[in-house]
Amino acid sequence: MNRHLTLKQFRYFLAVAESDSVAAASRMLNIAQSAITKSVLELEDALGLQLFERSPKGMRLTPEGHRFLVKARRVIGAVADATRGVQQAAQPLGGTLAVGVTSLVAGYYLSELFARFKRTCPGVNLHVVEDAPPFLEHLLINGELDIAIMVSNALGEPQALVAETLTRSPNRVWMAADHPLAAQPEVSLAECAEHDQIVLQADRIEVLMRNVWARHQLKTRAVLKTSSLEAVRSLVGVGAGLAVLPDFLYRPWTLDAEHVEVRTLRDAVPTVDVGLVWRRGSQPRAEVLEFIEVARDQSRSRRPVA
Repeated sequence: MNRHLTLKQFRYFLAVAESDSVAAASRMLNIAQSAITKSVLELEDALGLQLFERSPKGMRLTPEGHRFLVKARRVIGAVADATRGVQQAAQPLGGTLAVGVTSLVAGYYLSELFARFKRTCPGVNLHVVEDAPPFLEHLLINGELDIAIMVSNALGEPQALVAETLTRSPNRVWMAADHPLAAQPEVSLAECAEHDQIVLQADRIEVLMRNVWARHQLKTRAVLKTSSLEAVRSLVGVGAGLAVLPDFLYRPWTLDAEHVEVRTLRDAVPTVDVGLVWRRGSQPRAEVLEFIEVARDQSRSRRPVA
């Protein structure tokens, strides 16, 4: 078995995994589809694993593919760390950095960033505060937090804060495999409004979607509103309703091994942006500036490049 892997294979794999199709990955990378297909097949051969399920609807990660996705992102992240270029100043950074994070974002973004920053600045003591967006904004404005990682396009006090987007996540529709809308490759908001909804009340995602429904003059039926993402996933998986949620939260299996399908929306819906937020007018300390740079590096490493 040939186990010679290349960074190009990792990057092409990430492009296909994050866009769900070779054609979309080809447009993203400006690389011929045949080159991407060949690279993915060579990667699967080298690993001895099937990473994707192929169908006319696109490329869907297998369970092995999902596990490899986590490792691939770590590899690309490690490369970004290794090529940061300039060494740290002779006087290493120290002190305490107070970082705010919401529970939803913490589960999907914080761990890798935390590990990267500790490798880069081992002398800095990270103090992480997890709370709801309004309270984190209050702490930022009062100077009790240096910076926060949160949904950055739904701030309650945008005039008092600076937001820098790290990643934009499109919204798609989650549904059970046997849901009536699952037969379609994409669906409209009007079609979704005809079915029961499971609503996630976390990180102001509900507020963003409420504005979307209102703008399209659609009324929805919510059978449950919950702050638990696993509850949303489980109820969607058993067919209790559908949910419109950002891709960064999507996982194809519930805790009870029910499959959750996902479909693209035909209507234009704003993305859910995750980013860094800090107090407007503040002069960030060196530790804060370094944290921002590490976060930017992580964001760049998650975007596959040719």
